[in-house]
Amino acid sequence: MKKMILILILPVALLVTRAMIAPDQGEEANAKIKAIYIYNFTKYIEWPQEYKSGNFVVGVLGTNTALLGELNKMAAAKTVGSQKFDIKNISSPADAAACHIVYILSDKSSQLADVVTKVKGKSALIVTDKEGLAAKGAAINFIIVENKQKIELNKGNIEKYKLKVAAQLVEMAVAVK
Repeated sequence: MKKMILILILPVALLVTRAMIAPDQGEEANAKIKAIYIYNFTKYIEWPQEYKSGNFVVGVLGTNTALLGELNKMAAAKTVGSQKFDIKNISSPADAAACHIVYILSDKSSQLADVVTKVKGKSALIVTDKEGLAAKGAAINFIIVENKQKIELNKGNIEKYKLKVAAQLVEMAVAVK
């Protein structure tokens, strides 16, 4: 189990170190870290069987060119089982209903409640990056702890959307109730 956690964290730690060495590339390094996390979420969270056909859709609500670029690079090289990634820059909460993962950027965090309403009854993983949002409906929230990228995880919100989370992901996250 420790080996599994090390495999998940090592690439992220290397990128964090790179970001500290080259601060002018901080935004790009942060985008890479978050893209790696998002890809790894697909390994540690299981969607219901009916969500395992067609493309695996990751919707990003908000604008972050570096992140979208990194997610598109990942999508070109990776899959979720037999599903190809489809990265979409969504413009409204209504578009979230067609996504497996909905990542709400901090500049659109005020739309979390609308996204929660639109994905009700669906199996969507809601990911955010503004403090406190895991307690307000997000399943996973990116946070910075001691200058390191970490995640908060609200297991109740994950299970509410009929998703199953691996114990390894729960163990490495900051729990939110």
